[in-house]
Amino acid sequence: MYRFFAYTVGGIAVLAISVFAGIALYLYKLSQDLPDYGSLANYQPPITTRVYGNDGSLIAEYARERRLFVPIESIPRGVIDAFLSAEDKDFYTHPGVDLNGVMRAVYTNLQNYMSNGGRRPEGASTITQQVAKNFLLTSEVSLERKIKEWMLAFRLEDAYSKDKILELYLNEIFLGSGSYGVAAAAYNYFDKSLDELTLAETAYLAGLPKAPSNYHPVRQYKRAIERRNYVIDRMAENQLISEEDAKAALAEDLVPKFRPPGAQSPDSEYFAEEIRRWIQQKYGDQALYDGGLAVRSTFDPTLQRFGVQALRKGLVAYDRRHGWRGPVSRVDLSGDWQKAMGKIPSLGDVPEWKLAAVIALSNDAARIAFMDGSEGRIPLAEMKWARKFISNDRMGPEIRKPAEVVTPGDVVHVEALPKTPENPNTGAFTLRQVPKVNGGLLAMDPHTGRVMALVGGFSYYSSEFDRAWQAYRQTGSSFKPIVYAVALNEGYTPSSIVLDTPFMASQGQGLPMWRPDNYDESYAGPSTLRQGLEKSRNLMTVRIAADVGMDKVAELARRLGTTEKMLPVLANALGSTESTIVRMVQAYSTFVNGGKRVIPTLVDRIQDRHGKTIFRHDGRVCEGCNAETWQDQEEPLIESDADPILDPRTAYQITHMLEGVIERGTAMVVRSVGVPLAGKTGTTNDYKDAWFVGFSPNLTVGIYIGFDQPMSMGHGETGGQNAAPIFRDFMAEAVGKQPPVPFRVPPGIRMVRVDLKSGQPTPNGAVLEAFKAGTEPGSGYVPRGDGWGSAGSTNDNDPEETNGPGNQTNWGLY
Repeated sequence: MYRFFAYTVGGIAVLAISVFAGIALYLYKLSQDLPDYGSLANYQPPITTRVYGNDGSLIAEYARERRLFVPIESIPRGVIDAFLSAEDKDFYTHPGVDLNGVMRAVYTNLQNYMSNGGRRPEGASTITQQVAKNFLLTSEVSLERKIKEWMLAFRLEDAYSKDKILELYLNEIFLGSGSYGVAAAAYNYFDKSLDELTLAETAYLAGLPKAPSNYHPVRQYKRAIERRNYVIDRMAENQLISEEDAKAALAEDLVPKFRPPGAQSPDSEYFAEEIRRWIQQKYGDQALYDGGLAVRSTFDPTLQRFGVQALRKGLVAYDRRHGWRGPVSRVDLSGDWQKAMGKIPSLGDVPEWKLAAVIALSNDAARIAFMDGSEGRIPLAEMKWARKFISNDRMGPEIRKPAEVVTPGDVVHVEALPKTPENPNTGAFTLRQVPKVNGGLLAMDPHTGRVMALVGGFSYYSSEFDRAWQAYRQTGSSFKPIVYAVALNEGYTPSSIVLDTPFMASQGQGLPMWRPDNYDESYAGPSTLRQGLEKSRNLMTVRIAADVGMDKVAELARRLGTTEKMLPVLANALGSTESTIVRMVQAYSTFVNGGKRVIPTLVDRIQDRHGKTIFRHDGRVCEGCNAETWQDQEEPLIESDADPILDPRTAYQITHMLEGVIERGTAMVVRSVGVPLAGKTGTTNDYKDAWFVGFSPNLTVGIYIGFDQPMSMGHGETGGQNAAPIFRDFMAEAVGKQPPVPFRVPPGIRMVRVDLKSGQPTPNGAVLEAFKAGTEPGSGYVPRGDGWGSAGSTNDNDPEETNGPGNQTNWGLY
């Protein structure tokens, strides 16, 4: 009996030792297969790249995972308390694994197994275990993975402080809506920083780690409130908040304010997209989407808003002049029309325009309804413009009643009419139509190249194509100042006389003679250079180009940046070569900044995730700017490193002549702004493109209007008719309310009052003209061009054959 007992005990002991040895061997093998947790010491998670405007406002975010890294010392205590209460209240006391929690989980899982519940097993994971799983393991549900998780948790506790582990957790945890980490979630759910969150909002975020999709604040509102309240109760139970604070938080509604990815302002869409493209090309996708770059852009929210408003106003004005093309869509009013209308895309970046369904008509108004059930009306007076579109030169008859424009079931865009003291709540709307014509606007500091505003079209939602930066179009007469700049460099003066008479040139053997004409087909005879530019006289321009040489014109155009390469043919003197708004703005900036080349930029500076500057547009070095104290030293001066392109005197002469375009020429509509401005209109053949490029002493602006697929905009739709009013409206807001600033006159300029027609000095002359010192009347200088008219003959038997127009025929209209 004793021997049997001894054998039994021995067998049990051997079995136990074998089991323990097997377990130990199993655990040892698992420990050898554990991931290296040393990398967590220098962990650098993917971080959102953020783009800021020049006022510090956030304008765009780019990331694969929307994440912001916040050091533990910068995370508010209330946020930490909420997550510990929800996830691991004993975090600061357990060794990495909560044994009591493990026992509870084992008991719960056994109950589930015995009852055939089929529920997912509970794991009782601590925050340390979740860090081990999220950073180093997979989400596989297995005993082996769980054991590895425990082993790693113990090791992490030995290797890192509790604060370091909590920092990793709070910056890595997925909280739904693409948010990784508490800081990103605070912005994405509530558009707030961590220290701006209320207790209720903090508790909501703390309840998300278990299953973010189950607690969506809109789709799962009731469950979200229950989970939030659970966290608030745990915080009160743990005496982390008072009963009064808990009651107030429980009574608070859950109101999310979702932050969209990408651009953060409807007005910044085009600007932000150009920055995104530039960063992607310069630094690559990883830096853009994972690098956590801080991009300080040149974006000016105020000027951008002015630009958007002015361009849209101009496009709508053109569109209304050419009639109504019909409704956006139609719905069946006998069915669920609101659901059907909800599927029609709206203009998210034109929030004042709403989609509405026409539900009834009377003789004086159309009754409309919106998706939310509200109603309104479009008075007949607000539909008078909507004559039927036939072509860009023809419209249907005058509108006499609403039924001639819309019918019940039509879905249209409308905009609420402003309330007036006489009609404080009329419910009246005006009929709107998305213009088919489009355009762009770009405003830039001419001295630094900083782009302050960029509007690439009527609506980014309807077309992402950026017409300010990407669209190449013929420039028409907006190119002419470059021809005149070459002439002034070659000995002409603003008072030089050039013939405005018929001109022809050979296009080559077997081709007909090229005979350009002025826009109005009239001829002014001998005229000053100034008049030729102010009145945009094509015949004078080609004569000047033929005399100075198109090779010189093409070279200056290249140096100014309007084009990479231009054929030296006469037609290009009238703007046949294509360019973009940003390139034309770059060229005109040289006129106003004293003849220096500027490089347009959308970005001032870029810092990496550690705050190190990796890009700066202004590369100049200031030797004395880092002085720690002021000791009566001279104020440091930073020398310009811009390349000189034009003689500063020539640049000023062009500026002064372009002032005359606004005072007496093709852009007189701009005069109402009331401050010194200069610029030039441009229109191409058959009215396909309308331009205005102009400037104040400190702001250059370019505007283009036209169809994306080039076609005539209609007879008379010139740059002066379309683009110049947009420039006027923009500059009225941008600089018109500021004290007038005159254009800077460089040394070496003599101002002489001359007759506008003859260019001769007179005490009562119509214009104060700018001459280079030594070329003014009375100095003995004989200017080039006076009485000249040989380049291109008026005699059909004596054509000029030295420099034909090339294959393109552009008449360089106004």
